Order: sequence, then C-alpha cells, then structure tokens
Amino acid sequence: MSGFSPTDAETSLLHEGWSLVLTAPGAFSGPAELPATLDAIPAIVPGTVAAALDAIGRFDRNRPEPLTGKDAWYRLRLPHGAVGPAILRFEGLATVAEAFLDGKLILSSESMFEAHDVPVVLAGGEELAVCFRALGPHLERTGPRARWRPRLMNAQGLRLIRTTALGFMPGWCPEIHAVGPWRPVKLIRKQAFTSSPTISAKLAENGTGILEVSFVHEGSVRDFRLACDGRETRFTATEGRYSAELHIPDIKPWWPHTHGEPNLHDVTLRIDGADRLLCRTGFRRIEVDRGKDDQSFGLILNGEKIFCRGSVWTAADIVRLPGDRKSYEPWLRLAKEAGMNMIRIPGIAAYETPDFFALCDELGLMVWQDFMFANFDYPAGDPDFVIHVKTEAGQFLAATQASPSLAVLCGGSEIHQQAAMLGLPERIWKGPLFEETLAGIAAEKRPDVPYVPNSPCGGALPFYPNAGIAHYYGVGAYRRPLEDARRANIRFAAECLAFSNLSAQETLAGGKEGIPRDSGADWDFEDVRDHYLGLLYGVDPQKLRESDFDRYLALSRIVTGEVMETAFAEWRRPGSTCNGALTFTLQDVMPGPGWGVVDASGRPKPAWYALKRAFRPIQLIFADEGTNGLNLHLINETAFSLPAILEISCLREGKMPVVSARRELAVDPRNSRTFAATDLFGAFFDTTYAYRFGPPSHDVTVARLKHAETGEMIAEAFHFPLGRAEAFHDAVIETALTEDEEGYRLELSTDCLAQSLAIEAPGFRAGDNWLHLAPGETRRVRLTALEGTAPGRPSGTVRALGGERAVPF
Repeated sequence: MSGFSPTDAETSLLHEGWSLVLTAPGAFSGPAELPATLDAIPAIVPGTVAAALDAIGRFDRNRPEPLTGKDAWYRLRLPHGAVGPAILRFEGLATVAEAFLDGKLILSSESMFEAHDVPVVLAGGEELAVCFRALGPHLERTGPRARWRPRLMNAQGLRLIRTTALGFMPGWCPEIHAVGPWRPVKLIRKQAFTSSPTISAKLAENGTGILEVSFVHEGSVRDFRLACDGRETRFTATEGRYSAELHIPDIKPWWPHTHGEPNLHDVTLRIDGADRLLCRTGFRRIEVDRGKDDQSFGLILNGEKIFCRGSVWTAADIVRLPGDRKSYEPWLRLAKEAGMNMIRIPGIAAYETPDFFALCDELGLMVWQDFMFANFDYPAGDPDFVIHVKTEAGQFLAATQASPSLAVLCGGSEIHQQAAMLGLPERIWKGPLFEETLAGIAAEKRPDVPYVPNSPCGGALPFYPNAGIAHYYGVGAYRRPLEDARRANIRFAAECLAFSNLSAQETLAGGKEGIPRDSGADWDFEDVRDHYLGLLYGVDPQKLRESDFDRYLALSRIVTGEVMETAFAEWRRPGSTCNGALTFTLQDVMPGPGWGVVDASGRPKPAWYALKRAFRPIQLIFADEGTNGLNLHLINETAFSLPAILEISCLREGKMPVVSARRELAVDPRNSRTFAATDLFGAFFDTTYAYRFGPPSHDVTVARLKHAETGEMIAEAFHFPLGRAEAFHDAVIETALTEDEEGYRLELSTDCLAQSLAIEAPGFRAGDNWLHLAPGETRRVRLTALEGTAPGRPSGTVRALGGERAVPF
C-alpha cells in the first residue's frame, strides 16, 4: 500500500511513493504524454521541487538554480484498496497547478494559498498526477496597469499571482522558488460532519469563558453534547445545523508566557456518550488601546496592557517550506527562551499551518499575522482575483479559528508605505481590498482579533512612526543616533532594528555573501552595523578592519545587540509611548551575517542573547535623563508580587565603588516603579556626568535586582556615562565549573568590569553569553549540551572584550 498511511479511520496522508520529473514548460499537456525515459527522482510530499533536488544533492542552497522555467510533474499510484467515493484534498499547491486522475483533469489551481477538496469515485490503483506549470511565463503576463512598481521584488507579475514573495527579493533572500505540493495531500474516505465545525472561545470581563460550537449534520438524530473544563451542555438543532454555547465561570485564561500561564482546554464533542476531541483552545480577551490622542496602537489582553516584543518570522526552512511541528518547534522555543511574546508572519512570506499556531498556543507566543500581500498595487478591481483573496483568507481563518495565540490580523506589508513614499496621494493607496474586503472577512471569522489594514499605517504619512503602526528603522538602516529611539515617539513597531547580525562562528571570509541589502541602495546592512560600531566604540571601522581584524570581528559580533538592548530599554521604560516592537528578523534564510538573531542552522547569535536580556519579564532599566539625572526603572510583568533587594553602585575604573546604595522593596504584579539614582544615594551625585564639575568620578554604574529571600540575581543593568569605549578594562576573570541535578553551570567572577564576556564551550550552549560582568557578584551560567554532544564535562574559554587573555575552564 505505497503512499497510504492511515492517520485515523477517515483520512489518509498520501506522502510516500511519489516521483518527480522536470520538463520544458508546456511540453506536455497531460501525464499520458510523459515519455518513460524521463529522469524521475523521489519526491517529498508535502514538500517542494527544491527539497527533492536537495535531498539527492542536485540543488545548491547558496547558489540556487531558478525553478520558474520548468514544469514539474508529481506522480503517485493510489492504493488498490482505496475503492468507492472519496475526496482528494490538496492543502496547498505552489502555484499554477493541474491535477489528473488516470489522465483526466480533475483540478486546476492558480493559488499557492488555497486548499481544494475534489470528490472522486475510486476503483483502486489509479495514478494521481499533479503538474506544476512553469511560473516564468505567468510572471511575464500583464494585467491592469499598476500605479506603482516596488523595487523590492524582481518580478512585477507577482502582484497578479497568489504565491509567496520568497525567492523573488534579491538582497533579502536566495532565489529559491516555492514549487510543488508544499502542503499535505490527503485521501478522505469518510467525513465526520457535512461542514467543518465553527468554534469560538471568548473571555468575558467577569472571567467567564464562553465557548460556542456549531456544525451541520444531515444524518440520523444523535445526542450531541459540548464539554470543556468539567462542564457540558446539549446542542440544539435548527434545519440540520447543531449549535451549543457553554459558559464556564472562572476559567483559567490564556496569557502570553511573559505575563502568565498560556492555559489551554480540551474542547470535546460527546456523541451518544462517546467523546471526540474537537480541539484545544484558550480563553482570552483582546482590546486595542488607541491612547488619549487616538493615535496609538497597543494590546490590552485580559484587561492588562501588554508590551509586545519579538521578531518577524521568515521560514522554518526556505527550501522545504515545512509545516510540521518538528520543523517549527526549535525556532519557536528559541523565541520563547529569548523572552519574546509575539511573532509576526509578514506579507512577504507564506501562511503557516495549524501546527505553528498550536505551538504558539502552548508556548504563550502571540502571533501578528499579515495576509500575504506586500508592496504591490494589487488588481483589486478584478473579480477573479478578489475571489481568490476571499477564499485564502477564509480558509486560513477557519484553520486557526480556535487559536488564542492569533492576536493581530493585518491586511499586508508596506503597501501604503510603498505608494506614499513615491508621492502618491492617500486616495490611490487606500482601497477596498484592505479597508473592506479583508477587514470584513476578519470581522466575520475572528471578531475577537483586532484587524489593521496595513503595516505600517496611521499618522500624517503611513511610514511616520509617531502614530499607529511603524516600520521603524531610524536606529538601524537610516543610521540615526540612539536618542532617536525616544525622539521618534514610536507607538508600535511591527518591524524594526534590522542589522547584519554576526554569529559566533562568522568570520566574514565570504566577503559580502549573505549580507542583506535593499535593492537599488548603494549601501548594505554591514555598512549600517559599521556605523554603530564607530558610534558606540569610537573607532573607524574600516581602519580597524585593516589593522586588527580580530578586534573588528569581536566588536561586530556584539554591537548590534548593544544597540538593540539600548533601544528596547528606551521603549520599555514607564512613560514611553511605545507599546511593542518586533525585530527584523527571527531567523536567517541563508548562511552568512543576515538579519536573523538566530542563524540559518538554528544557532542563537550574540544579538539573540542581547534580546534575551532586554526582554526579561522582570527587568531593570537605566534611563539617562541628562541634567535630570539617572533614573532606574523596575518592571514586573508577572502575576506575582516581587520581594526584592535593589543595589546600585558607581564604579571608578570599573572596580572601586564611589557611591552605592541598597534598598529592600516590593513590586506589585504587572506593575513598575521608578527611582531617581540620587534618591537611592540620599544625596546629589553626577551619575550621568551631565554637570561636569571636574573630571569624571566613575566610568560605569551597575544596578542589580535580587530576590529578597533567595539572593538570586533576577536582573542587572549597566550605564556608561563616558561611553562603552571608556570602560574597557583588562579584567582578571575567575571560573569554576559546577554540576547539579540539571547539568553543568559555569561560575564567573571578576576583579573589575568585563564587557561582553564571551563564553566558548564546544558542544554546549550557554544560558547567557556576551554579557557584562561586574565585580562583587558571582554569575552562574547554565551550560546545556547540544544534540549529538558526547557525554562529559564541558570545557572551553571565556574572554572579555577589554582584555587579551582567554581564561580556560
């Protein structure tokens, strides 16, 4: 029974036994014409042509051969035991595809983002063939005249075809094109319902969970009951539609993991006493905070204001475009571990599967979901195009209807911005596709999820960051000073802080390979990184690269993370206008120093560790207010009161306390407190070196927050009144390796400030890295063995940015 693996009594995955041949475009109209002499290779379903070629060593991920100029034929012999009425379900075909059953055309598809159910009557042993037509000729077709043409994509015909922009953005990602059955193909022999159930889970203001389920059943009358969290209710029937509404008092709500527990509950359909699990869902309530001036954008979840932070998603693997839990999980767990609570799927990517959202539900990660539109002037006046839009949006929302993690729906990416930057008036770039069509579908299918027409949008112009939703690159691509993070008055940055981020292994031996750049720009994102390297460390990057490459490499690895930490400290402080910010991007799509804070192989970069420190739910933040002194902000986003000890010291030459203070305090749940440094000291001290009465007395201020009962350090903050370059010291670092029931920990101590201390432990990943280490405290860093590491004690070295010595452990 090749290719037939039952997942339950009703549905079979057709995922084995497929073959693939590539032919010239249009050479064959049907599978019967394919010569037997064609070179067939094993196909991966679900998967892509690129994945199949990659599996047999015939595809170069770094220098890919374009796949838009060939037809791709997938063929499978159905099992002989599959007889009678059935449904062939194609959950995603990329992109212009034709399906044949024993040579007869049964389906034509023109969208990568639509699923199709094809009723068939099987005799057993039929050949199923799917041809994916060469996309090149379709990209060359002309449609309604475009009023603007984006430079981001290299094929203007993409606006007429419903497929991903991945592979068509030079400088952003490799030219790897999505071709093939990228989502599962299934054989359905029996359906449980005449229509798929509709499911809605809401949280009332009084804490009651409200669960609504309905479906169509045309068979014999049954005793249908809805059960959840120990309660149940009967369904009532009206003309074949069964409906039930279950109220669950004091339900445990779903929270993003930074603010509470992401509680999930089984939703069970009880049929004549037998239970059938419909889904797992969470109960939560989302509202939008527009601010006092009605120009803001923020999320209030279950009555609490949430600072959203995270990254923009690209793909779990740009070659395979997988949609399974195993492929998603490592990336999303790294996002959670870094303290992210939101992931944005942008309009330049592709819709992810319910497995993605199920993981986000479990991990407590909110999802900002763009519909798959970006930059183009789409043919909104074409009725056929609009039908495709409605179908893909409706199917996506139906597939994710029970996911509490879905937190924001957005019409698309940079469409308003693209046209506005070209000088076109608002009446041109605002239209019914995003303001009405998609907005209406979102309101109908997911009324519990806020909808925004585009990202960015709002304000005098859509790309101004001081109103609505921004794509903020003032600090970043536009090379503005760090103070611009405050000056811009950001309300919500759906993407920001794009840099060429280096990994620990990156040597820049490939020159400009893997470094992202904007199409048509005379600079790239390495230039952006170099700008801030010079700004933060007072060196000429080019001269340093020529005279001391190792030093240049060390600074390049940590500078982007330092910038990110500084920006998020500004945005998270009490009094900031910012309600959230998502870095661009979570993961690289190709080897090299790309935008991702995690490299293409899944290894966290130094910037990831910086975000992990910046995103702590319990956080200390310094704010340099100039002649108003140095403020210290303490944030507690958790649901628990925090009894703590706050310590602050100003150190001369990184070691000698000039002034210090210690205070016991408590911070209420989901609250913050602000302290002026002078209040903590009890007298005036020029902590920011703003008044400049004489030479500077210190080069770093260190604050520590410790648990009052255990003494465990919870958070730490550093302020450099003279700049980071003036606080480099050749620190004497001591190490000790200890073992407990959870594994190994590296203990670190120093005689003076050690900046950006790098831990190298082959085969292990450090719980923190490239961290600042101050005297007077022993830091304990967990070392976790990587997959495939042989059992044994870790060994390696630590090295501070200000010194030459590598200290072994």
